[in-house]
Amino acid sequence: MVLVVGIAIIFFTMYLSLTNGAFDIKVMDVIRTLLRIDPQPDQDLVILEFRLPRIVIALLVGMGLGIAGAVIQSITRNGLADPGILGINSGASAAMVIFLFFFQGQIKGDGLASIFAMPLFGLMGGLLAAMLIYLFSWKDGRLESQRLLLTGIAIGAGLGAVSLYLTLKMNSSDFEMAVVWNSGSIYNANWKYILSIVPWLVFLIPVIVRKSYILDLFHLDEDSVISVGVASEKEKAVLLLCSIGIVSACVSVSGGIGFIGLMAPHIAKRLVGNAHRRIIPVCGIVGAVLVLVSDFIGKMVFAPAELPVGIVIAIIGVPYFIFLLYRKKGRN
Repeated sequence: MVLVVGIAIIFFTMYLSLTNGAFDIKVMDVIRTLLRIDPQPDQDLVILEFRLPRIVIALLVGMGLGIAGAVIQSITRNGLADPGILGINSGASAAMVIFLFFFQGQIKGDGLASIFAMPLFGLMGGLLAAMLIYLFSWKDGRLESQRLLLTGIAIGAGLGAVSLYLTLKMNSSDFEMAVVWNSGSIYNANWKYILSIVPWLVFLIPVIVRKSYILDLFHLDEDSVISVGVASEKEKAVLLLCSIGIVSACVSVSGGIGFIGLMAPHIAKRLVGNAHRRIIPVCGIVGAVLVLVSDFIGKMVFAPAELPVGIVIAIIGVPYFIFLLYRKKGRN
């Protein structure tokens, strides 16, 4: 039922996004365009080149960030953990700013290099940040959750400073693009971006789903996990690597969208309980709904100007984070 309702909300928001905007289109015209029945050039341009890629990117990014957030919260055993808080977003963002600063416009064409260059840079940045966080969080042969969070915050702040420094060195046009991108925006979505992110999600999400039972075991203490025959540190490394790959791919096409990985797992747990075989798909649906709805709000409420989706989500996410913080404090 939760999945059906979530999918229904997605389709309703897609309908609103396709038919509303600076150029309103009737629903029958949308259907004719998608089915290629007497297509019109202006409607083809608006629907197929602007609105539909943006919707698909919102769904993919929301799904990826929501699932990655569930994995990270389970690994760290901390309900306040998030890819942004851990510094993974900052690592991928710093790598993307470096790419924009040094290589923008130099990789041309429609080949694999032009399509996968940005996600690969994002992945390398996310991996570098994760390696530093992992290195400083390792103690007595184990990964300590509290050290992981504190180290992630510190490294994220440092990488954010690097991104800001390089952004200030850019020319005016690149500076504006980098600032909008860092705030989390999908207004420049296109089919190349979709092609670049899909392989990461298709390959990595099934790995996480297949290991969902291990995520359930991480609710236990470390000795109990090891006693049931699970190679705890190895499984954490594999799951964390999958999360980093997903987050880096998402950041490479949407910029620094935060709080999805924080909110989606909590909402999913309230809806379907604590079993990760249910949490993972619901996190994907909830994350997709959050990004899609937030993008529609940012596009329509301030029209003709647009508010980046990352800012809309932050407006929702900051109060939610404070609420979770105080609820956790009350329980303690």
